Amino acid sequence: MTTNVQYTMNVAVDYGNTFSKVGIFDNRVLVKKHVFSAEAELKTFLENFSGDHIIISSVAVDADAVAGWARNISKKFVLDWRLPLPVDNHYATPATLGVDRIAGVCGAQELFPGQNCLVIDAGTCITYDFLDANGIYHGGSISPGLSMRFQAMHTLTARLPLVSAVDSPVLTGNTTEQCLQSGAIYGAIEEVSGIIGRYKENFRELRVILCGGDARFFENKVKASIFAVPELVLSGLNSILIHNVSH
Repeated sequence: MTTNVQYTMNVAVDYGNTFSKVGIFDNRVLVKKHVFSAEAELKTFLENFSGDHIIISSVAVDADAVAGWARNISKKFVLDWRLPLPVDNHYATPATLGVDRIAGVCGAQELFPGQNCLVIDAGTCITYDFLDANGIYHGGSISPGLSMRFQAMHTLTARLPLVSAVDSPVLTGNTTEQCLQSGAIYGAIEEVSGIIGRYKENFRELRVILCGGDARFFENKVKASIFAVPELVLSGLNSILIHNVSH
């Protein structure tokens, strides 16, 4: 007797400021990931891809327009504050909440259900988002990311040069470049460590999940126990997609 196995092909699109990521999921399992640096590449990919469902999250362009490119996918969802979520959103101003932040929280819920989770997304900004063990999202905080810190010191002063991050900066710089690197990098590391410490004072059982473009940079520099999940946002988008399809 032959058993017919049904597969559901879900597509999650995370359209960021620099890159667009596309995750192809067989139900809840990520089977393939694509990264596009040009809008035309993403458009061509979606126009020629066939799947069952798609969800689009965008902080850069009109997500409805991106959904229109997916001509061979029947069920389409655009992530905004009105779309039902698999978590209970207690954010006071949901219309202003970044879609990447809520996707990351839903990804944490998918990985660690029934646990207190602090999601740290280290990108252009460093965002901190807290989800409690009851699946309630409370909010968090936002601070400048590494590149933004360097840009701000250069742009808002008359003489400070624009420098870039190095993997192992000296603590006591003896050049202006070294001083900028020490201040920005160690300042960010201590900030991340301090925020984690404050949450752990209130929640002993806490999962700390790290994602974002600078995740690898912080992963080995923060002393707290953390889980680096590069595709957290894509997994969260897929969980939101499944939640809406099933309802």
